[in-house]
Amino acid sequence: MTLSEFEIRAAAEDLFEAETARHQIGLLSLKHPDMTLDDAYAVQAELVRRKRAAGLGVIGWKIGLTSRAMQQALDIITPDSGILLSDMLFPDGAMIPLGRFIQPRIEAEIAFVMKAPLSGLVTREQVLAATEYVAPSLEILDTRILRADPATRATRKIYDTVADNAANAGIVLGAQRHAPDAFDLRRVGVILKRDGVVEETGLGAGVLDDPVTGILWLVHRLAEYAQGIEAGEVLLSGSFIRPVEAPPGSRFDADFGDFGRVTLNFAGE
Repeated sequence: MTLSEFEIRAAAEDLFEAETARHQIGLLSLKHPDMTLDDAYAVQAELVRRKRAAGLGVIGWKIGLTSRAMQQALDIITPDSGILLSDMLFPDGAMIPLGRFIQPRIEAEIAFVMKAPLSGLVTREQVLAATEYVAPSLEILDTRILRADPATRATRKIYDTVADNAANAGIVLGAQRHAPDAFDLRRVGVILKRDGVVEETGLGAGVLDDPVTGILWLVHRLAEYAQGIEAGEVLLSGSFIRPVEAPPGSRFDADFGDFGRVTLNFAGE
């Protein structure tokens, strides 16, 4: 790690205030050019600690940057993770109030809801055995950090995304519930429409060749920090489409075929 405790706390506080006031801060990777992934996760942990002190609870985890396209865009070879908090859960068909987010985008994912804890170097079979059900879901992304610096044109790096709690903003679970072995999750597909127009399509295999692999990666990463998954937590296994912009007034319909459907709306101006 290269950041001091003071710098970690300051970065987390800046992010907390940015989300509260609905504005964006400058690139942390530009302010701290020697920043490492460990630094970024330390900022994330402090940000989550700050949010929990404000009364929020932890409801699960998200895994991001699982597709090759997104990894190549950020010049990385590994996913990232963030923590889902109690103010991020929205019902299927929800109307998101105007101004709730800064620059929201939408991704489609398979969510795992756990019935047993997981920790250590678990196997694929152990992940499935610990899963109560899987469900279609949409993730709402937002960024409290600029996507690009206006002066230097430097773009956001993995360190910025991780520090910003992996761009976490919201989660919508579909009403359908399935046993984890009821479908070949690699072949579960989605057609995502915005305002009735198909914007993205994808297959579960876009997530590290298997959405279960995303959960394995998360549990193994947490094991490095003596952490694990708790029963009842929701795990977003990673998007198998590119993020789609969600301007005011937009309507989203994610058709997962036999696996289910999820809808979401954003209030207009």
